Amino acid sequence: MGAGRVCRGGPSSSPAGAAAGRPFLPLAASSSSVSPSSAPSETASTSVTKTVNGSHHFKIAGYSLSKGIGVGKYIASESFSVGGFDWAIYFYPDGKSAEDGAAYVSLFIALASEGTDVRALFELTLVDQSGKGQDKVHTHFGRSLESGPYTLKYRGSMWGYKRFFKRSALETSDYLKDDCLLVNCTVGVVQSHTEGPKIYTIPVPPSNMAQHIGQLLTCGKRTDITFEVDGEMFPAHKVILSARSPVFRAQLFGPMKDKNMKCIKIEDMEAPVFKALLHFMYWDELPDIEELTGVNTTWVSTLMAQHLLAAADRYALERLKLLCELKLCEDVAINTVANTLALAEQHHCYQLKTVCLKFVALPENLKGK
Repeated sequence: MGAGRVCRGGPSSSPAGAAAGRPFLPLAASSSSVSPSSAPSETASTSVTKTVNGSHHFKIAGYSLSKGIGVGKYIASESFSVGGFDWAIYFYPDGKSAEDGAAYVSLFIALASEGTDVRALFELTLVDQSGKGQDKVHTHFGRSLESGPYTLKYRGSMWGYKRFFKRSALETSDYLKDDCLLVNCTVGVVQSHTEGPKIYTIPVPPSNMAQHIGQLLTCGKRTDITFEVDGEMFPAHKVILSARSPVFRAQLFGPMKDKNMKCIKIEDMEAPVFKALLHFMYWDELPDIEELTGVNTTWVSTLMAQHLLAAADRYALERLKLLCELKLCEDVAINTVANTLALAEQHHCYQLKTVCLKFVALPENLKGK
């Protein structure tokens, strides 16, 4: 029938299986013919166009002496870099165009480095020096541009105004003061790039370096110096202390150091305060005052902060000093303000001093005094 298939050839051309009367085995179907088609691949990208902005401030001193240099001649600012290109401000005291007969001053921004078809936005501002804020501004920024950013074709290309300001009006205006003009210039170079999808996600944990260094103090291994404070002994590492404190650095590694020194006795400091000091130098944070002293009261916390501030100043630990100052500002109270004020004065903590004085001056704190 029309749907049948005719096989031609004699018995000698038949496969051995057919000659033996065995049926043909069906051919294995290819995997592509039976598996469902794969989902279509989807990708995405984003084209990002933005400006790289930079500003330059140009002071033109001795304006009156610049007059008469000739039409088309300019005073140039120092070149400045924005968006990978160099730029300069050109000021023409007698104007740029001969047709104006030196009646106007001209002001331009010029491409001062090699470049081709550099697209940019510009802003030129002549500053009102009276303080009234009536600056004269010409800008591309913050408004719709019908033809897009300005294109500078080559080095020396400029954007600006031949008739920026009428000279007679300029010389009687608030823009000219002490024979000086102030010009501000902003350039926004247009740059484009395409961003594709990220194919990776690598979470980076926060730094735990302080924990590793802190463990050196906790475990007490490899210590090479011991401090005796109020009868208690505190082993430590010279290299850690010298890295944290210039005072310890001078004491432990300076020209007057004693190579055989194994123990240093600390005078005028209580053991819990020195322990807190060491904790900060290893962990870079304040210790738990309750854990350190066994007492949980604001008064004890303030007292520790006062002593620790003095110790921080003694060993030039500026960050610790500021942490203590902050703590004392937060906890200023009637029963501690006098000592805190004296401490602020002694250790040059001016913000803490101001807080204490304002606290004392409150009417409710002056009653009965």
